[in-house]
This record gives sequence, structure tokens and C-alpha cells, in this order.
Amino acid sequence: MADAISFLSNPYTVAALGTAAATSAYWVISNINMPVVQPPIDIRRQSIELPGGEHIHVSPLTGVDGKLLKYRYDDVQTIYEAFLKGRKLCGDQPCYGVCQDENTIAWKTYNEVFQIAQELGSGLIARGVEPGKGTMIGIYAQNRLQWGYAEIACTMYTLCSVPLYDTLGPDACSFIIDQAQMSTVISDTKQRIKTLLEKADESSCLKEIIAMLPSEVDDDLRSMAEQKGVSLVTFDEILEEGKSNLREPVPPKPDDLYTVCYTSGITGDPKGALITHGNLIATTAGLQAICEVPPMTFRPGVRLLSYLPLAHMYERLCQAMMTMHGGQIAFYRGDVKKILDDVRMTHPTGFPSVPRLLNRVYDKVQQGVAQANWVKRTLFNMAMNSKKKDLERGVVRRDSIWDKLVFKKFQDLMGGDVEIIFSGAAPLSGDVMTFLRCAFGCHVIEGYGQTESSVATTFTVPGDHTVGHVGAPIPCNQIKLVDIPEMDYFADKDQGEVCYKGYNIFQGYLNNPDKTKEALDEDGWLHSGDIGQWLPNGSLKIIDRKKNIFKLAQGEYLAPEKIENVYIGCSLVEQVWVHGDSLQAFAVGFVIPDRETLLPWAQKKDISATFEDLCNNETVKKGILEEMIAAGRTSGLKSFEQVKDIHVCSDLFSVENGLLTPTFKLKRPVLKKKFAAEIEALYEKNQ
Repeated sequence: MADAISFLSNPYTVAALGTAAATSAYWVISNINMPVVQPPIDIRRQSIELPGGEHIHVSPLTGVDGKLLKYRYDDVQTIYEAFLKGRKLCGDQPCYGVCQDENTIAWKTYNEVFQIAQELGSGLIARGVEPGKGTMIGIYAQNRLQWGYAEIACTMYTLCSVPLYDTLGPDACSFIIDQAQMSTVISDTKQRIKTLLEKADESSCLKEIIAMLPSEVDDDLRSMAEQKGVSLVTFDEILEEGKSNLREPVPPKPDDLYTVCYTSGITGDPKGALITHGNLIATTAGLQAICEVPPMTFRPGVRLLSYLPLAHMYERLCQAMMTMHGGQIAFYRGDVKKILDDVRMTHPTGFPSVPRLLNRVYDKVQQGVAQANWVKRTLFNMAMNSKKKDLERGVVRRDSIWDKLVFKKFQDLMGGDVEIIFSGAAPLSGDVMTFLRCAFGCHVIEGYGQTESSVATTFTVPGDHTVGHVGAPIPCNQIKLVDIPEMDYFADKDQGEVCYKGYNIFQGYLNNPDKTKEALDEDGWLHSGDIGQWLPNGSLKIIDRKKNIFKLAQGEYLAPEKIENVYIGCSLVEQVWVHGDSLQAFAVGFVIPDRETLLPWAQKKDISATFEDLCNNETVKKGILEEMIAAGRTSGLKSFEQVKDIHVCSDLFSVENGLLTPTFKLKRPVLKKKFAAEIEALYEKNQ
């Protein structure tokens, strides 16, 4: 009894109980008319299997005949028509903006963007570019206003844009220019222009570089261009030439090439995926059919911060959706350290992102909660539990008492107006997805697909707040699972390699019939390399990976990505790479610890050292390995799937050091070569 009295008289207890009572009363009042999202399909039956025995699944939105969706609007069948629709809706309203400082966005209207794009396209034509022929124009720049102008200009005159990006490297950029037969590249900074010029020679296709930023062009750069026989002109000069030679648009057709999007292959030369206007428009139609439910409709005035690379299809899909509906796109300042400032200033309505960033947000919050006092931890947990109950009822909102008391500061970080977060490029964990839905009070939609499928083939359905799957097929494509006998996956058991077919599937790889044949089978099915499973509700779950599997000496197959996805959830682990060898009986791991959790953990163990020294400490390595093995057991990994030993590194795998692709996938062959000595040592030690 004394303990109970002591507990109840504790001021922290009184505060928490008082808050709980007040919030319970508020909950009763505020939940009388809570808006429940009505999903566009029955979330208990998110796909239907077509007759015929091929186990082909389609969206229920295709109807009983399985007729796929080609476009959403009769007057929008190309990316150019998407822009025209937005211009018709919002001609004198903001279209593109530039974040200039922490308080100012300079906007250009739809009409102004159209005019400048027309001048740019006309200037290109005046300098010899042929309109209406799908001539390929390179764009080598970060996201910026001029990128947007170039994009619209290319679509206006049936030119095909070919993005280049820094992480491809100079040799790959040169390879792309020659393979795509590009004589013209539009670029921004002096360094990027120098990179292009350094690789140019007499045999190069490159004949002209258009500098987006006149301030980046100096006498040295002009002299270098002259020596290489390359014409160097500024963006403004091209616009002036276009004004004097204005040409009427030469609009594309749906089957015309929209872009050649190069994928940064883990090995070998990059592959140029041929994406038509019709391909990307089909994805926009599928996205809208699945995701556009009240209150998250695409409409004039919605806003997006453009920071994900425009060189990839994910961001270009987002921009097509925005301009089609009269949305506003603000380009970030180009500094990743200032992105949150740009977000707060932009007040985005939608926030496309990737798991790498969203995971860091989640980790930071969890670390803060763990270090907070008892009252704050209690309130946070009460808030999360209450918002989770909202999700179970199909309610997503940010006007509850918990939003005001606990979550408002998180929502303000995103500008306070976010209605939907999109996640793509890699799997997003269920814990992170649930946290985002609760803390930010918005819908979180995960897409699954690849460049070759024009970004996406499935989306999680608004109103379905379960996790652990990638949602339903979108109505522009079909999906089937194909047997993988060597891995014991069979379509009859609703498991197998994920393959897709439909209006959003690419046309092949530029000048690469062998790679095209590897990706597309004779019936037009694109083979993803992912292993999927149909869940009872008709949604798709990705459970394994066909590629990157390896066989151990005893004949067991391992899928490293599956194992890594388990280990990455450990609190001490920030990055992990699992390696196996067919001559060895076990796998080994390479781990970069999470700096912010490792240091406090080490202090509790009375280990005082720098982060780098901790990575070389045997006690630390043992602690990390024990946590990983425990996580593996909890997740159901078989004993042979668990790593036997690890090497701990202090330097992150990154795009910059060549160990990650631009979409943050591990470059396994490169890692294997870099850590050859450490791999050999781990195996020798554990024989």
C-alpha cells in the first residue's frame, strides 16, 4: 500500500495521469466525426487472379475483363500534354520556384515556363537540332529551374532527354554520350562542364555544351572548349536565339521516346532504359487511380520540394503528377544540409522520399525518446498508442490532442501541410511506416517497381494501414509470379519471381539487345529479380531476391539482402553487408555501427574511446554480433543464414566512395574487392 501511495503521490505520475484523463475526455469529443478514408478498392481483396492458370494478378480497378488502364485523361497521353493541362488550369499561377534563402521562393508561372521552354527549344532548333525526331539531348545538372525548362522544351519539340549524373563517373558519362549519339548536353556548373570536356576528343559525339549558369563560364573554360572543338554557349544566349527564331511546338505521340534513363549497373557499363511518353503516363494513371482518394487529391496549388535527383524516374514521375494538375514545384538550394530549411519554407503538400532518409528521421526520434525523462517517454508512448488505434479505424489526422502536445514539432519540421509521404527505391520497414503515419498525421504510400517499369507496379492502398507488404498492383499493369525451383519458390504456392507486363513497361535498353533479352522474355514480361508472395488479401510482399544469392559449401542457398534487412534493424547497426562464398560453409558480415547509439552503449560498458577506436574493440564487436544474432533468431533466420563473424568498419558505405549505387544499393563486387584481405582473415580465423 505504501508503494502504491508513493507512486500516486509522485508528481510525474500525477502529471501523466492528469494528462491521460484530459486527453481521454478530449478523445471522446473529438472522435465523434473522425474522417475515415474510403479505399478505392476492397482492402480484403486488393488483386484478382485472371483465369488461365498463369497466376496473373491485376487490380480490381481493371474490371472483370482485366483491361489495363492506359491513361487517366483523354487529353493527357504524353508528358507534354500533362504540362498543357496544368497550364490550362493555372496559367498565371506558380509552376516552378527557386528557394533563394530561408524565407523566399521566387516563382515562375505556367505561362512563363511555357514561354521560356519554347524559346529554349526554338534556340536548340536554330542551332541544328532536329525537332520531331526524338533527337537525344543530354542534361547534366542537379535539380534546378533550368532543368525544368529543359524538360518541358524537350517534350514540346519531341526531343528525348538523357540525364547524366555525377556518380556515374566521367567514363560512364562519355560512354552514354557516344552510345546515345548526343551532340548537345545542357549542364550547370564549371566542374561538370570540365568533366564533359576532359573526355571529349575528335571521335566524341559531343559538339555543344549549353551552360545553365553564365556565372560558371570563364575564359579558361571557353579556352578548354575551343581546344576540344566543342562549342560552349550559355543558356541565356540560346534563349535569345530562340526569341529571334520562335518555332511552333512539335508535340510528341504516346509511342515517342520521352527519355533514356541510364541505370548505374553494379557491374559493367550503364544500361539506357527506353521510356516512352505512354509508359510514364500509364504509371501516372495507375498512381492516381490507386492513391487519389479524399482528402489527398491531386489539385491546383499542391506543392512539392524537388530534391530527389531528376536524373532518376522517381522524381520525374512526381513532377509529371504535379504539373498535370496545376501543382507547384520548388527546387531546393542544392545543399543537402539545408533541406529541412527548404522543406519548412516550401510547406509541401506531398513529400516523396526514400527509406534511407525516413529511417534516419525515425532513428533520431527513437534516440530522443530513449534519452528523455519518464514523463516525456510516457506521453510519447501514449500518443503513439492512441494514433495507432486511429489507424486501426482507418483514420489519419493531425488535429488530435496528441498532435498538439507531442507531434506538432515533427509536423512543423515538414512545413505543417504534408498530406502524403511517398516512399520508394527500397523497402521501408513496418515500424517506420507506422511511426510516420502517426507522428506526421498523414498517409504514407510505398511504391514498388523499377526504372524499367517507369517507376512503379504496385502501391500501398490508402486506408490500408497494415505493414509488411508493397500493396496492390496498379491498374496499368499485370503481375505474375514465376517458379524458382532452386530456391523452392513456386507460383502454385503464391511465391516466385515477380514479373510485370503492361503499358508502363519499358521498350528495352538502348543499343543493347542482349541485356534487353535478359530483362524481357518472349511474351513481354519484365523479370524483376525479386521474389514475391501473394498475401491472403491480394497484396504483394517481397520476401527474397533471386539475384545476389549464393550457395554455401554444403549446398544451402543464402539471400544476403534478406539477411541484411534483418540485421539493419539492430540498434547498434547503421549499415551491413553480408558476404558468402561457395567454398565456405558460413557467411560473414561487414558492419558500420550507428555512431549515436554505439557511444552511449560503450559508456555503459565502461569503454571510453573514440568512434574509430570502438570499431577496433573486440568487446564492441562481440556486442554488435550478439545483437545481430539475437535479431536473426527473432526474425526466424535459419542457423546457416546467420553470419558467423563480422568485421567492424568506421567509414560508411556511400555513393561518393563508390560502395553504393545512386539508389543506395550495395555494390557487392566492389565491396568484395575492397575487403578481400578482411574476408580472407575472417574465414581463416573461423575454420
